[in-house]
Amino acid sequence: MVRRQLANRGISDRRVLAALATIPREHFVPEHLMDQACADAALPAAHGQTISQPFIVALMTQEAGLTRRTRVLEIGTGTGYHAAVLANLASHVWTVERVPELSAGAARRLEEIGIRNVTLVVGDGAQGHAAAAPYDAIVVAAAAPAPPPALVQQLVDGGRLIIPIGDLAAQRLMVYRRRGEELESRDTGPCRFVPLVSPDAFAAE
Repeated sequence: MVRRQLANRGISDRRVLAALATIPREHFVPEHLMDQACADAALPAAHGQTISQPFIVALMTQEAGLTRRTRVLEIGTGTGYHAAVLANLASHVWTVERVPELSAGAARRLEEIGIRNVTLVVGDGAQGHAAAAPYDAIVVAAAAPAPPPALVQQLVDGGRLIIPIGDLAAQRLMVYRRRGEELESRDTGPCRFVPLVSPDAFAAE
């Protein structure tokens, strides 16, 4: 999977490739989808959520520019797969999930594979997690119409926000870099994510 689906598609950071090779995706997918764990495709998860495709996980992680000193905030814990990848590369990961059952399941899976540098939080992802801010990188696994202001404010100067921006039908994976009170932006291409449900993003149906 790593060679064919990631390296051959432009993922060049060796640490990111190693992390994707190390974290067992099959541990985070529903049991009835175990035979698809290595497929480069998003897979359904509980509560209408998805597990992002490995290429998108790798791309977002590479764009975050992680080091062993990096403090990362993840929005959208889901099954915990991307948090596990981030934790393999960073100093510490705080991950926010609005569905308590998903957060609890992710905590169990992370513990089972010995990942200890992740703090799980239940809450509104668009509000981030101010208690541990600021962060060097924020990775958002849900789409918003614009960068949520709280997330921008929780970045260090020079920090990166990786987030899908658009409507429910079409989105672009954007990388923002905070420069004081300004945001530099770069478009990495089209993507498709579930919505970030929040008064500061997409309203709940």
